[in-house]
Amino acid sequence: MENPTDINISRRNLLKAGAASATVFGTPAMSAAQNTAPPQILKATVTLTVNGNTHELALDLRTSLLDALREHLHMTGTKKGCDHGQCGACTVLLDGKRINSCLTLAVMHDGQQITTIEGLGTPGALHPLQAAFVKHDGYQCGYCTPGQICSAVGMLDEAARGMPSHVTGSLNERPLLSPEEIRERMSGNICRCGAYANILDAIEDVAEGKA
Repeated sequence: MENPTDINISRRNLLKAGAASATVFGTPAMSAAQNTAPPQILKATVTLTVNGNTHELALDLRTSLLDALREHLHMTGTKKGCDHGQCGACTVLLDGKRINSCLTLAVMHDGQQITTIEGLGTPGALHPLQAAFVKHDGYQCGYCTPGQICSAVGMLDEAARGMPSHVTGSLNERPLLSPEEIRERMSGNICRCGAYANILDAIEDVAEGKA
């Protein structure tokens, strides 16, 4: 029997053997991958009531409320910013309460009342907060403005119902919307242009009944 160390294999023959083995062992795996059926997309029919209008949609179960509004109902006033619930640009009102629409699935809100910036006012009849933002120039690029206004609407309602924030002094009294209180309650809405002082002035006007 020959000693294995005495076998002389040329470089050319070694490369041929390697290519042949790759073909033999690699082909079945590739074929199996090619024959794998694409994953099935599960859909559900959901009824969304947006700004008083009812819409019945067949949606992928993974569709966020934000994407349902923008991509399926073409309500592009609600903005997609970070898509991680950190910037507040996608804020809408759900049964009157503010939420980040990028963090919730559309199928979870069948039959609930959803209000977007398009449902708050019209160019001829602005919501008081919309008018106050115009008056105080509470925006620059305007991208975050719909989320800022929807969040402010929800925030004013929360304060009116006595819901405290982290900086509220008393849990037994209705919160006073001081600048510190408003800043804390609006801290989830980011303005990359830095128009915070004007946003604060606009919200204060509405809170004090000046708008």
